[in-house]
Amino acid sequence: MALVICRRFPGSFCGTPSCPALIKNHINKKLLDQTCEDCVLTAKMIGTDTRMAATLKLLKPLRYRAFCSPFACSATQSVVSWNVGSCTWHKRQDSPENSLCHPLRKVNMCSTSASWRSLTTSRTLPGLEFSRASASKASTLKLGSPRAGRVGEEDIETFDSFEDPRIFLQLRPEYQLHSYNRSETCQPLSVSEGELILSKVTIYQDNLQPQIIVDYFCKLSSLPAEQHPVLLSSASFAVLCQLSVKNVQLFDVPDLISILKAFVTLGIPHSHSMLDVFETRFCHKVWEMSLDQLLLVADLWRNLGRRVPRFFKIFFSYLNLHWKDLSLTQLIHLIYIIGESRQAPQELMQKLESLILKYIDLINLEEVGTICLGFFKSSSSLSEFVMRKIGDIACADMQHLSSYALVNILKMFRFTHVDHVNFMKQFGQIAPQRIPSLGVQGVMHLTLACSALRILDEGVMNAVAASLPPRVAHCRSKDVAKILWSFGTLNYKPPNTEEFYSSLIDEIPRKMPEFNRYPEHLLTCLLGLAFSEYFPTELIDFALSPGFVRLAQERSKFEVTKELYTLDGTVGIECPDYRGNRLSSDLQQEGSEMLWNLAKKDMSAKPEFLEALFLLQTMLGGPQYIKHHMILPHTRSSDLEVQLDVNMKPLPFNREATPIEDVAQLRLKHVGISLTDDLMSQLLQGRARGHSQRETESDTGQQPMKLEAASIPVGGSFCNMADRLGAMEMAGPCPPASVQAPKLKLAIQLTNKNQYCYGSRHLLGLHNMKRRQLNQLGYRVVELSHWDWLPLLRRTRLEKLAFLHEKVFTSAL
Repeated sequence: MALVICRRFPGSFCGTPSCPALIKNHINKKLLDQTCEDCVLTAKMIGTDTRMAATLKLLKPLRYRAFCSPFACSATQSVVSWNVGSCTWHKRQDSPENSLCHPLRKVNMCSTSASWRSLTTSRTLPGLEFSRASASKASTLKLGSPRAGRVGEEDIETFDSFEDPRIFLQLRPEYQLHSYNRSETCQPLSVSEGELILSKVTIYQDNLQPQIIVDYFCKLSSLPAEQHPVLLSSASFAVLCQLSVKNVQLFDVPDLISILKAFVTLGIPHSHSMLDVFETRFCHKVWEMSLDQLLLVADLWRNLGRRVPRFFKIFFSYLNLHWKDLSLTQLIHLIYIIGESRQAPQELMQKLESLILKYIDLINLEEVGTICLGFFKSSSSLSEFVMRKIGDIACADMQHLSSYALVNILKMFRFTHVDHVNFMKQFGQIAPQRIPSLGVQGVMHLTLACSALRILDEGVMNAVAASLPPRVAHCRSKDVAKILWSFGTLNYKPPNTEEFYSSLIDEIPRKMPEFNRYPEHLLTCLLGLAFSEYFPTELIDFALSPGFVRLAQERSKFEVTKELYTLDGTVGIECPDYRGNRLSSDLQQEGSEMLWNLAKKDMSAKPEFLEALFLLQTMLGGPQYIKHHMILPHTRSSDLEVQLDVNMKPLPFNREATPIEDVAQLRLKHVGISLTDDLMSQLLQGRARGHSQRETESDTGQQPMKLEAASIPVGGSFCNMADRLGAMEMAGPCPPASVQAPKLKLAIQLTNKNQYCYGSRHLLGLHNMKRRQLNQLGYRVVELSHWDWLPLLRRTRLEKLAFLHEKVFTSAL
């Protein structure tokens, strides 16, 4: 006899195994007449004179706990304990609402060794959540994919992180050979037939052959979708799963694939321990499988949402030997799988790149987007040559390139930093029309790509700024951060600046729960705003508070000390009335040392900087007249500082560069020379001509240009310069007692193209902010621009000195 005592508890549902609901329709014939919506599963336990019915309503689940009587255990001795919901279910990458599956219950069947073991389930009955997820998924539209008629704001913002990347699988019939298609039609199985199968499982479990087990899985997966949750909570199905594990060694490859397909269709939880057994078995079978079978298995694991690193490790070893056998569709599908698994050996990725070149003329636009996304997600680079090929393909028919593929290609251009001018030009023509119908996440990626590539296209940026304020509520914390960073980095303010920035700033406090999870995003927001001269003091006070600083250092996967230090230093200069939190002196010191080490290493590796420093030291009279350091350490780049007195003479302020033993000699005599008209005439007309000719010939092997006053790129001859400045001594340190306070403090900056927007002289946000702050501190910025200085490196030493003299003494006036 079996007796189950049911007690009701508040909270989530816990119930008895639902096996009787499916296999005992001879007891309750009404079961077949009931619908899913109002389904009432009545479990009738027979064995006593009194019948007890446990009514489990799906729409209003209650909490039950079922205790197993010692007499009831005998009826279930053959059922092995099977934990259906031991772990969390698969969750989509970007939003928890888009989950593939929902939690099942934990079901522990009784055994003779534990007669009083409680039979429990947790949370809610799966039927309600499953049906809601199905309805939500059916109405989901994919971001940027080719689709007919997108209506409404919600449709525009909907993004399915699972289905959208799989659009390419619909473009060629060959993909069906090695991918799983959820829309495949199969012979449906009625509920009564399903109950009959489960009844056979219970009765004949000890005598079921492996092929019968496979057949039962395939048939049960054909049950109506609304019956899948009921099936998964069935004790008989648990027995069938245990039988599959017990007989896994007897299944051949097609059988294993069929069972895995059934798992996907039924929505088995991706973390279930039963899948460990099947992953191990597939690992043993890799070398017996074809490429189509391997790709199909990998795709099925992806559909389950399960990471299978052991399988992929062996799979990639197989591919290292058979990569040349990959067809076009196999190659594209493999790249997709690699991207979704976020793992691949670089040696294999280089081989796949050569295959891309092999098939490059046959690849369509959507497949190009798949290639870029797969390499981007796996952090694998593509060569500049391949990226230019990809850009050419996209340019040939960009009007028919889906927005989703366009975003993926831009991601890869951003990752590789390849500047494809024609691609970006055409992108600038089509993007403004597409941005209003593109989801916020897509808009963010377009904007971020522009800032990473330093492309300032006002049409694109204006379209972004105009489209965001009405739908800023759809932004994630990451979207707000990257968009503010992009506008700040490009140093661009759109026509609707106030509306644009106020809407995003107002949204930041609403995203605080997300910022607590991803603190680096808040720092990105505030730095992007600082570049654009926006300083929300309450948010800054929170970001620099000890609690948030500690949270950012502990929780962020990035090193945030530099960001914190840059924000703190900026506030100290540009917000004189700010009285909120500041970084501790220890963190300021740590940030300063970190940034100085990076800047010093970077500049000392640049020959153009070293030559400028040496020539300036020579021209001014020694290293004590110039100092290489970070005037503003938090701005992440160094400067050459020069100080001039009221007579426009350089001051020897850099005591660190003057050896102690030489100080006495420096006090007694001047070093350097005075630039007089006679001296300059000799330099320009006499020996300098022969010297410069020999120097130029030895450096370049070519005849030098004729050095004339008009050829000196300083806006005037040396003689005129000497007349303006008088017979100024280029060096000559004054005794310490007579050192005056500087009239001018010069911050000499040797710039490069990466400090400007692409192909322009428009400074990027960080460097523009640095100059703004230097001016506030009383410095005069003198720029040795790359378009002036780099061509001079091939000219004579005299021309370089003339250029530097003009910059230091004339530009400073």
